[in-house]
Amino acid sequence: MSTATHLSPRLTTTTAVRVLRQLRHDHRTIAMLLVLPSLLLGLLYLLWQDVPPVPGQPDVFDRVGLTMLGVFPFVVMFLVTSIAMLRERTSGTLERLLSTPLSRLDLLLGYGLAFGLAAALQAAVTVTVATTLYDLDVAGSVGLVVLIAVVDAVLGVALGLLASAFARSEFQAVQFMPVIVLPQFFLCGLLVPREQMAGWLQAVSDVLPLTYAVEALREVGRSVEATGTMWTDVGIVAGAALLALALAAATLRRRTD
Repeated sequence: MSTATHLSPRLTTTTAVRVLRQLRHDHRTIAMLLVLPSLLLGLLYLLWQDVPPVPGQPDVFDRVGLTMLGVFPFVVMFLVTSIAMLRERTSGTLERLLSTPLSRLDLLLGYGLAFGLAAALQAAVTVTVATTLYDLDVAGSVGLVVLIAVVDAVLGVALGLLASAFARSEFQAVQFMPVIVLPQFFLCGLLVPREQMAGWLQAVSDVLPLTYAVEALREVGRSVEATGTMWTDVGIVAGAALLALALAAATLRRRTD
């Protein structure tokens, strides 16, 4: 019987290749990953393109659009991975896989690797569209924006895998989005500056990883050079993703009754 503690790089890579092959034939999911974030960002661009800028502050789209480059991959990857893993379990595929030497950790890291590569492509496409077609202005390196977007997408993957362990149907998997995703979106400082929140809301915001992804993107947006705060924020988001993967490996069930 496979365990959650055993780890084989070969089996992890094999799992990642299998997931990527499945993903290649799912054209609707590919469109959701690569096209949807750019379309949503374009909607925001059209919404704010005629709004006059506030003196001394960046344009609304430059400020909000930049942070959305981290929010959109997080949300999309959460939905895709939670449903994909649930299908593996309900179809009996997961039970068959875990009867082999493949461990839970191999499986989840393989999923994380596969969707992490998809996230890298998604981030590259979205950032390219944003900085060219939508004329998004970023003070820092565009490469750092892509890096933060990828790390945030991997966080979405990890939380999606964790949520799938507690869902019995695809509908229940989607129901976890208001529980896991929306509170982070509301409290990350995008809608209301965190310093203007009530003390207890600030405390909750401090433990939500999306807060640090948004802060990291804002650091890139206002500083030409990479800052220590940005790297600390990226480390926190990456650590949260690894923790979520570990919890997902510990709670993953072989099948849904």
